Amino acid sequence: MITNTETGEVELQPEVLEAVVVRFVGDSGDGMQLTGTQFTDTSAMFGNDIATFPNYPSEIRAPQGSLYGVSGFQVHIGSIEVSTPGDNVDLLVAMNPAGLKTNLYSVKPGHTIIVDTDSFTKKNLEKAAYKTNPLEDGSLENYRVIKVAMSSLTKEALKDVEGLDNKSLARTKNMFSLGMIYWMYNRSTEHTIDFFNKKFKSKPGLIEANTKVLNAGFYYAETLELIPNSYTISPAKLPVGTYRIVMGNTATAWGLLAAAEKSGLELFLGSYPITPATDILHELVKHKHFGVKAFQAEDEIAGVTSAIGASFAGDLAVTTTSGPGLALKGEAIGLAMIIELPLVIINVQRGGPSTGLPTKTEQSDLLQAMYGRNGESPVIVIAASTPGNCFNFAYEAARLALEHMTPVILLTDGYIANGSAPWKIRNVADLPEIKNRKITESKENWHPYDRDEKTLARDWAIPGTPGLEHRVGGLEKDSVTGNVSHVPENHEKMTHIRAEKIRLVQNNIPDLETEFADSGDLLVIGWGGTYGALHSAVKQINKEGYKNIGLAHFNYINPMPKNTEEVLSRFKKIIVCELNSGQFASILKINHSKFEFFQHNKIQGLPFSNGELIEQFKKIV
Repeated sequence: MITNTETGEVELQPEVLEAVVVRFVGDSGDGMQLTGTQFTDTSAMFGNDIATFPNYPSEIRAPQGSLYGVSGFQVHIGSIEVSTPGDNVDLLVAMNPAGLKTNLYSVKPGHTIIVDTDSFTKKNLEKAAYKTNPLEDGSLENYRVIKVAMSSLTKEALKDVEGLDNKSLARTKNMFSLGMIYWMYNRSTEHTIDFFNKKFKSKPGLIEANTKVLNAGFYYAETLELIPNSYTISPAKLPVGTYRIVMGNTATAWGLLAAAEKSGLELFLGSYPITPATDILHELVKHKHFGVKAFQAEDEIAGVTSAIGASFAGDLAVTTTSGPGLALKGEAIGLAMIIELPLVIINVQRGGPSTGLPTKTEQSDLLQAMYGRNGESPVIVIAASTPGNCFNFAYEAARLALEHMTPVILLTDGYIANGSAPWKIRNVADLPEIKNRKITESKENWHPYDRDEKTLARDWAIPGTPGLEHRVGGLEKDSVTGNVSHVPENHEKMTHIRAEKIRLVQNNIPDLETEFADSGDLLVIGWGGTYGALHSAVKQINKEGYKNIGLAHFNYINPMPKNTEEVLSRFKKIIVCELNSGQFASILKINHSKFEFFQHNKIQGLPFSNGELIEQFKKIV
């Protein structure tokens, strides 16, 4: 607070915070994803660094008010570097008892909970397994609880709005909570009102209703004694450039578009919808004006085989899936591998096995990506590690597939695919060159399995070109002509050639780098979507005085960077952290058996928290 020198009155000023973590929770129909997204986008427009974590129920129509039907959206905004959605929550908005029950553990003592008291009925309390009302029994005395009759206040704000039924009116209550949060964190409602005007352009009644409720929540928060003043989080100091908030799946789609543009090829996607990969298909369908051909197949096998056909015809061919779909695609990936055609397979990992936890994150498909095909069937395996660099590694997957004439499996996961963060928009002209092996004119003494000496990649001969006729198929090929061969020595030779071709990719990928320390007491190893949590934890433990702890994060898994062993040798101890039972640790042990690897594993459908990681690191050190 400050004193006005002219009037002598005390004026409340927003309290400045470095960062804040907000979580919105409620039933699937309560609009928590939209509420969280709007708060995220508004904060991004303000200039904050951001990381988000949407958390969906696994069942499409979970019973209303049930514990396993809770939908949530967590957002971490800051004026400092933000690399995770945050461990503990500063503000929880709970639209019903089930949301409170399943998320209370995450709220820091003394911090704020906003609840819709209208939803705390006897029926809803029973569904959430509450024996007494937590708003009345004293169990929340360690928190600042703001009780708001949100449903009633929403109806009051809309009493003069005509043309909307009670269900439509009730569904706007999420905007009441958003309006409160905008006042609390000194955010403008302007961006969200613009969103209403665009989204409901043909439905002016919905524009009016949502705008009124948003403003009602904003002004209601201003009157509350429990919130004496608002807070502000200053803009973050990001590198100069043009930014937008991007989700990992969207960034993946854009990376493929950029690769098609850079390589001069048309993009073909053969895919079957599966959570959490479907949004890549949805995004690419929007870009037919870029020559994208998106085919929604009848099943996973049709998706991948259509992509193989498109690759044979000269397109940049892609198929997208999640774990169960990758299993179904296994034989066809082996076909692309033996034919030696470029193919990008994107696997957005989720909790398994079988249907498992389809909306939760996991890293348990790594061994499937490495070995999940019959026979000796090596392919390139890489992994993205943030929502933003899904763009980079989708582009990189296309580059490696085209330059080495082989399938590439790109692993992302539900955490980064559905999460979002600021992304600095790239200029296609500045992206690395993509050289492909396509030939469209006949060559003298040409053979389909003639190879480049440096990469062992064969030519990409387009069917229908005079003089480039050749056979394809799943039977073993003669090492030169490509004709079917059952000669034992030829099969062994081709098996070694295909494996060596993958090994030589090491010459076309960057070296492994470490952060925070080049050598020392402990090297923390991760891969894929755990990067944000590991980066944040290692940064924090170094600040606490543990100066010799480094981080090596792997994006290239098969093959690994050439200097991997040299990096490992610079540290006394090594710990591998992954969201599975130790799959990457197993691969490291096979390839670098002289090292001892500690492990920290988590298989709960949730990302790592800073606290659990730091605890493990301190135990080892």
